Amino acid sequence: MARRLPLIEQTATALAPSGQGNNSPASLRLISWRPGSDELAQFETNTPQPTPVPPTTISTTLPPVATRPLPTVYFYSGPVAAEAGGTAVPTAVQPLDRYGNDLMNIALLGHDGELTEDGFIRTDTIIIVSINRTTGSVAMLTLPRDLYVYMPGWTMQRINLAYIHGETSGWTDGGFGLLRQTLLYNLGINIHYYAMVNLTGFKAIVDAVGGVDLAVDCAIEDLPLIGAETPAGAHPSTNEDYFVLPVGYYHMSGAEALWYVRSRHNSSDFDRGRRQQQVLRAVWRKARDTGILSNAFPLWTEGSQYVETNLVFEDILGLVPLAISLDPARIDNYRLARTYHTVPWQPPDGSNVQLPVYDTLRELLQDFYTPPTENQLLFRAAAVQVVNGSGNADWDRVAAERLVWDGIGAVAMGLSADGLVDDTILIDYTGRTKGSSAERIARVLNIRPENIRLEPDPNRAVDFQVILGRNYSSCVEEGILPVGG
Repeated sequence: MARRLPLIEQTATALAPSGQGNNSPASLRLISWRPGSDELAQFETNTPQPTPVPPTTISTTLPPVATRPLPTVYFYSGPVAAEAGGTAVPTAVQPLDRYGNDLMNIALLGHDGELTEDGFIRTDTIIIVSINRTTGSVAMLTLPRDLYVYMPGWTMQRINLAYIHGETSGWTDGGFGLLRQTLLYNLGINIHYYAMVNLTGFKAIVDAVGGVDLAVDCAIEDLPLIGAETPAGAHPSTNEDYFVLPVGYYHMSGAEALWYVRSRHNSSDFDRGRRQQQVLRAVWRKARDTGILSNAFPLWTEGSQYVETNLVFEDILGLVPLAISLDPARIDNYRLARTYHTVPWQPPDGSNVQLPVYDTLRELLQDFYTPPTENQLLFRAAAVQVVNGSGNADWDRVAAERLVWDGIGAVAMGLSADGLVDDTILIDYTGRTKGSSAERIARVLNIRPENIRLEPDPNRAVDFQVILGRNYSSCVEEGILPVGG
């Protein structure tokens, strides 16, 4: 059973690690947020402040809910070496601009403690969920476990070791305290709360909602994994002892979903982050559709067995109205792209890590903090009908969910009335020459330009129709290795 942590309200002396100075206020600095300022080095406090909303964002009226002030942020300003771990230590980045929005940031962590015998856990899963309580939108950001960052008061190291070092070094607030400071120092993101599960907890949460439905748009190949179950739809590979999960639509139990989110034999840690976000969305969708989210107290009581967190019931209760009413179009998904947001590197110890590329990463992070605009939501509302002429079961559902993931409204319509077709075709009924979503739909589904047809129809029931053919390639992820056999 995971231990349940009480909320610790931070004080001015709370964030210096033991053995690092005298924990005096001189080693820390409090920086307050001034609305309307362009100086990113400022941040929010518990003091109520006006929060003007830029004209490009959405104003959404949500039901009044019980809330409490978010924990005050403090910035580590202790000694920072010029070099550590064989590389130069980066300077602290400026906090991201919140654009006056009320953000609650939660770090969702998954660790492998059950697979180790020394109690040394690694948070190989780090997903930051930013809940915008001003606009009623949500953004998710996955960080690769091998991201090489500076950990205040310690050294340069993989980000998945921040939590355990905070626990073992006596850092105030333990592992979460050091992870919070690491994310703030390197990415400019202030994390307010965390929730962490082990492998058993992950499986229990998925099973608690009755399993999840997942669209697998890239074939996965891997060995059976400890603590997980190979999905029922997988078949033996030509590689000895390996299994392949083909493209398709699957219902998975907690143990099967664990295999899906942990597998990376023929993909990468970056793609694994995409699949982890996919399962999170599937759990939310199932809990919403089955009414589980409406029963907040039983949900909290059951979940507390498996989740270690500093959230309290009041926090969860305050998020329930948004979780129930949230439009999928208001959920944005972000992750780092290898060789663009990061570059591979080997420190002197010979390990393989990913160095952040701050020029490109900063833009991604600022997008992560930016809520969708009215224009973006209109773009996402494009009505796309997907029919299946590929000869492969449920591929219309796979393609439809792939479009929804990319922020485009789509619905699966089953088999094509024309039977099997060779080429995947996109029919554009809008007649627009500018501002059409056709180009984006084609890019997401890997449809060739010559297979886009313009058939303007003022009486149309849908804006676009996609007819999946035999040549449809649903995997458009960069860096995915082909499955042999």
